[in-house]
Amino acid sequence: MDELSLEYDVIFRGGQIVDGTGAPPFVGDVAVRGDKIAAVTPAGSPRAARARQEIDASGQAISPGFVDAHTHDDNAVLTMPEMTPKISQGVTTVVVGNCGISLAPAVLPGDPPPPLNLLGGRECFGFARFADYAAAVDKTEPAVNVVALVGHGSLRVSAMADVSRRADEAEISAMQEALAEGLDAGAAGFSTGLYYRPNRAADMDEVVCLVELVGKAGGVYATHMRDEHVHVLASLDESFETARRGKVPLVISHHKCAGRENWGRSVETLPVIAAAAEKQPVGLDAYPYAAGSTVLDSDHVAEDIPIMITWSEAVPEASGRYLGDLAKAWGCDQREAARRLDPAGAIFFQMAEEDVRRILAFPGTMIGSDGLPHDKHPHPRLWGTFARVIGHYGREVGLFPLEVAVHKMTGLPAQRFGLSERGVLREGAYADLVMFDPAAIIDAATFEAPARPALGISVVMVNGSVAWRDGMAGARAGRFLRRAGT
Repeated sequence: MDELSLEYDVIFRGGQIVDGTGAPPFVGDVAVRGDKIAAVTPAGSPRAARARQEIDASGQAISPGFVDAHTHDDNAVLTMPEMTPKISQGVTTVVVGNCGISLAPAVLPGDPPPPLNLLGGRECFGFARFADYAAAVDKTEPAVNVVALVGHGSLRVSAMADVSRRADEAEISAMQEALAEGLDAGAAGFSTGLYYRPNRAADMDEVVCLVELVGKAGGVYATHMRDEHVHVLASLDESFETARRGKVPLVISHHKCAGRENWGRSVETLPVIAAAAEKQPVGLDAYPYAAGSTVLDSDHVAEDIPIMITWSEAVPEASGRYLGDLAKAWGCDQREAARRLDPAGAIFFQMAEEDVRRILAFPGTMIGSDGLPHDKHPHPRLWGTFARVIGHYGREVGLFPLEVAVHKMTGLPAQRFGLSERGVLREGAYADLVMFDPAAIIDAATFEAPARPALGISVVMVNGSVAWRDGMAGARAGRFLRRAGT
């Protein structure tokens, strides 16, 4: 047969197809033509025609590419476009701009305050318009697709000389104008980080003035709530009411019950979320670890949990060391040690394993790595999240079957963020695919050695191009995914 007459570009033969909907797996073939899935053929049906390339998938699972529902990859997709930490674990789409932190639209008058500095220095914040950032992603062509939120903290720092107070009418108007431009240019929605200093002084009325624009545009509102510790229930209520007033779907970011005094409280929070979801659109994301990571703030240092330093401008050699050990060596308490390290980042071992498992198993939970790609010694979630969900929590712990684990990482986030024809394996959907060994997939990254690629993933395809195969990077075929209708 002449190559020009071949019907497909690639066929995955005889794999265990996990289609992203939550339906049970079945054995069959998946054929790809161009950037789309051209056929999904169950075993026993007439086999798909020949292709230019055939991949033996026997003994392997084939699923949609994983959608990382919560990332801080805004700058990484431009400066590290190969996106090895993500593509190596099967991630084909990243949602950026979370926790009120976005690279655009923001041109800063000085150094970015924490936590905006998690994305880079002042030189990185050069996108006065969101459309310019989207164009930069398109031009760069990273290895993964990019979905972007506009961050409240970035808007506040750009519009306000003093973020320690509520915004006035002129400042809210400036933020609305910038947000509207972002939504018109294809932003998927808006995020807040009310826990952080740049956002902390904003009251609900200020946030609603912005969220209303998102609701009218058909976007989503994601929030790092005001408090994930003692006042977690009050923060949930604030989030629900804000979204109701703005008439917008809500995503609770990296839901947790943080701090020893709150361990076990997911038995309270999850029923509250479930009850709210019966009245309004509510989703949540979580990562599969009992430790979080963010900037190191001396105000939030707890002496009763281990804290590992991920980076420090003042003491670079502190990366990978524990704050308690540094404090002991310096003859001071941990809060003073944190002040000496500032600006810095850290890993906080602040959750209970029982809460992590309960939250991951909750039906509405999506998977988001919340990885920090610019940290010198990052949390292992940057490299290991998705393989860990399937390999550790699915296969080893038995928290959920394979099809449920995959749904949480594919079809569910694609639905929440309005990603048409992504997150599912069906004819006509985009060919974002992962082939992996369900008996071997596992995270290899650890807190001590965090930059290790996941194991058991053999092929990753993005928009019909092979982006990762047998441990080697391939084509960069990612796209900026604009909100439907823009």
